[in-house]
Amino acid sequence: MNDKITKIDIITRPEMLDELKAALNEIGVEGMTVSQVFGCGVQKGHKEIYRGRAYDINLLPKVKVETVVCEVPVEKVLNTAQEILCTGEHGDGKIFVYELANAVRIRTGQQGTAAIIDEK
Repeated sequence: MNDKITKIDIITRPEMLDELKAALNEIGVEGMTVSQVFGCGVQKGHKEIYRGRAYDINLLPKVKVETVVCEVPVEKVLNTAQEILCTGEHGDGKIFVYELANAVRIRTGQQGTAAIIDEK
């Protein structure tokens, strides 16, 4: 068993969420946190007209999927996410990978990988 704990943040288009969740579950990623976020990158937003006035919409709606893995290889998560999310267009998103020092399961006090792995 790997003692390394890794957090992966995936920021992408909201319409891709269901397909991403299904693909991650299929490779063994069971727990995730999903947040609605706003951001901009290369797209820099767009203009919208409301009641005859033009408005700059600088921040676009995105979803942020956060997961922590220790048994599922990080590269497998990255490859799966890229395969599902890549359209080749601006706005596909970003993936950030962080090494974690520790994790604690509040209910039991378990630490490290024991806090991440499903007890079943």
